[in-house]
Amino acid sequence: MERKRLNVGLIGLGEVAQIIHLPVLASLQDRYRIAALCDISPGLVQHIGRQYRVDRLYTDMADLAKQEDLDVVFVLNSDEYHTDSAIQALHNGKHVFIEKPMCLTQKEADAIIAARNRCNAIVMVGYMRRYAASFVEAVKAIGGLGSVTYARVRDIIGPNHYFIRPTSRTVSFDDIPEAAKADRKARADRLGREATGLAPDSPLFGAYRFLTGLGSHDLSAMREALGMPRGVVGAKFTQQKDSVFLTVIFDYGTFSVTYETGMDQQGRFDAHIEVYASRKSVKVQYDTPYIRHLPTRWFVSETEGEHYRESVMRPTLTDPYTLELEHLHEAITGGRPVKTTPEDYKKDLLMFQMIMNSLQ
Repeated sequence: MERKRLNVGLIGLGEVAQIIHLPVLASLQDRYRIAALCDISPGLVQHIGRQYRVDRLYTDMADLAKQEDLDVVFVLNSDEYHTDSAIQALHNGKHVFIEKPMCLTQKEADAIIAARNRCNAIVMVGYMRRYAASFVEAVKAIGGLGSVTYARVRDIIGPNHYFIRPTSRTVSFDDIPEAAKADRKARADRLGREATGLAPDSPLFGAYRFLTGLGSHDLSAMREALGMPRGVVGAKFTQQKDSVFLTVIFDYGTFSVTYETGMDQQGRFDAHIEVYASRKSVKVQYDTPYIRHLPTRWFVSETEGEHYRESVMRPTLTDPYTLELEHLHEAITGGRPVKTTPEDYKKDLLMFQMIMNSLQ
């Protein structure tokens, strides 16, 4: 059966668009056509337009949203502008795929939900780790563990350039207006203050931005695997010249979860979720998303009597981003339910607030 091909407009053409979304969309030509591009950098939008042979090019997101033949808009720009971009697209009758974090405040999340409901459209948040085949299978196995005794969530990584420079070519241009740079900073300060009540120069202000960035992946996946925690037992945030680390202990009633995350200057990527029961444990291990086809694997360790067994599973080499966009296509064309909805993302905002309350 021939699939419907969706026309896509992309807002934001930075690294994640260049390394991930544009190549994945190009590889799914039976499902998607790149029909419009937008970036605040005139040089970048012209360059990517030539590369992907797209002639509908914009530097204003509102103009792209008005393009009549678009079915779905990908919101990939800086997160301070996610809400405005998504609402512009929704008001013009488009479905929306929005990279994490969807937004920075509860008020923004509610505005996106209201716009989606008025327009009867689909909004999907880009949590690709939750669409990884290994994660989906591991969550089913975790559900069969019985009594969980402990869990650990870890995401400790080095700078992205360790993985990008040897494997990908990205471009940028020094042509962003100074007024636009100032507006982005002002928005970041305003939204961060609204979310935390903290001044931008507060030591913990950066903790919230760290949570909305790297942390949102981990906590969203933790929720799907284990549900919402009851609360936070304790949290510690430390930041030095070239590193930042956060440790949190979540209360799940009959067990606890240790969350450890950080960024330093080592060229490695260690992201995993491991859930323990008395005789069995299940673990999902991620690798850097910037090298798309490194496999996501899941592991089971199990003891029966004196017999101890370790198993390693790799369901597919299809990368999570491709699986995610295949899911999006089925949601738009076939009514498949979306699990990473704006309502789902609001639970992450609640967890961010739990952590911030503990830190303060």
